[in-house]
Amino acid sequence: MLNIEARIRKAAIEANRDPESVRLVAVSKTKPIELVRKAIEAGANIIGENYVQEARDKFTALGALSASWHFIGHLQSNKAKYAVRIFDLIHTVDSLNLAAELNRQAAKINKIQDILIQVNIAEEDSKSGVSPSGAPSLIEAIAPLAHVRIKGLMCIPPFFDAPQKAQPYFRALRLLRDELEQKNNPNVTLTELSMGMTGDFEVAIAEGATLVRIGTALFGRRE
Repeated sequence: MLNIEARIRKAAIEANRDPESVRLVAVSKTKPIELVRKAIEAGANIIGENYVQEARDKFTALGALSASWHFIGHLQSNKAKYAVRIFDLIHTVDSLNLAAELNRQAAKINKIQDILIQVNIAEEDSKSGVSPSGAPSLIEAIAPLAHVRIKGLMCIPPFFDAPQKAQPYFRALRLLRDELEQKNNPNVTLTELSMGMTGDFEVAIAEGATLVRIGTALFGRRE
């Protein structure tokens, strides 16, 4: 944990950024509850989960601890009612239908659900996300919804064996964010860029990441 935090801090300083502007999302999918408890007790204050049912079990056991819960996996609309009860931030909204269902379910519990728009930055068939060209119209359509609030963008670049190869995709997301900010959509503040994982988070920080999603380097490889 301390080693990863030190690397995040070093990468931010090298990019002439405030280290406090980058936050660690500890990705705990498939990891047992007690391991997640130890991570929170060691200072992990954002827990990232990919599966709603698994997250429900962990949140039931650990929700009283001082951690924020983020959803970072593919979310089906029929799980929205559970997601709004658990997660402070949902990183992976990529359609108006999903946003509308989150809005409907959040309204039932008088909550404003913070979300990120997932962008399929390389337009890969194997990945979810709105295309870069489709992002402006999707954000414009979601913005009027009263119980969701767009806080930024998220991407998963293609997998490379060298992190520098992912850097152009992180840069593309940042430039897209900068372009979208000019539109001044109401109810939209694009302050967050969720990008970078264990193998490439330092180059993501160099390109403006505010949330880096780290699993393997914290918890070891998934079984």
